Amino acid sequence: MPKILVLNGPNLNMLGTREPAHYGHARLADIVAGIEARAKELGAAIDCRQSNHEGELVTWIQQALGQADALIINAGAYTHTSVAIHDAIRAVGLPTWEVHLSNIYRREAFRHHSYISPLAEGVICGFGAAGYIAALEAAVTALSTSQGNK
Repeated sequence: MPKILVLNGPNLNMLGTREPAHYGHARLADIVAGIEARAKELGAAIDCRQSNHEGELVTWIQQALGQADALIINAGAYTHTSVAIHDAIRAVGLPTWEVHLSNIYRREAFRHHSYISPLAEGVICGFGAAGYIAALEAAVTALSTSQGNK
């Protein structure tokens, strides 16, 4: 059973009320419930967490070493600013999928750069909550393929 850590960064706890034109009306709890339900169908163990604190996200990434098989991350604004999160992902070496609810390339220019993308197996943006499901399915498929090759 693949173990996948799903991390959500700052302000994602405000989903449902924060800028619904960009992020939709789903609350983070709704998104997590959808991820958990799909993970169960796929036979994957899932651990979903959210923090507004960069250091806590870094700690969780580091703790995933030897505990998780993959990482799905929506680092929120830290996507565009955090060398620390980049370095933590690089250090643990887990296959990583980057998710954004909105299409970051249709937004402000500063959102067009990601410190996570160069490390990611894939980047999914602009599909709302469905992006998490796509990332989960991609991770499970990749992990099952890599397990089959061992």
